[in-house]
Amino acid sequence: MAKPDDRSDNVEKLQSSIQNTIRNFREGEDYLSEHADEISGEEKHQIEQKNEKRLDAIRGFREEVKDEAANRES
Repeated sequence: MAKPDDRSDNVEKLQSSIQNTIRNFREGEDYLSEHADEISGEEKHQIEQKNEKRLDAIRGFREEVKDEAANRES
């Protein structure tokens, strides 16, 4: 038997995901600035690509939060 769809804490879970992703983004940015002279161009490129994906994820999470908030009001 399938579990019922419990969406009661989705906003909180999404907010947690947003905070974790922001933290990872900042750590990537800090690493780039602190080790700029030490890392290869390839490593820099990889970190920049990851951070672009993180920004996309944050935007997606925020859209989901809006959707969940709207569903709570319905």
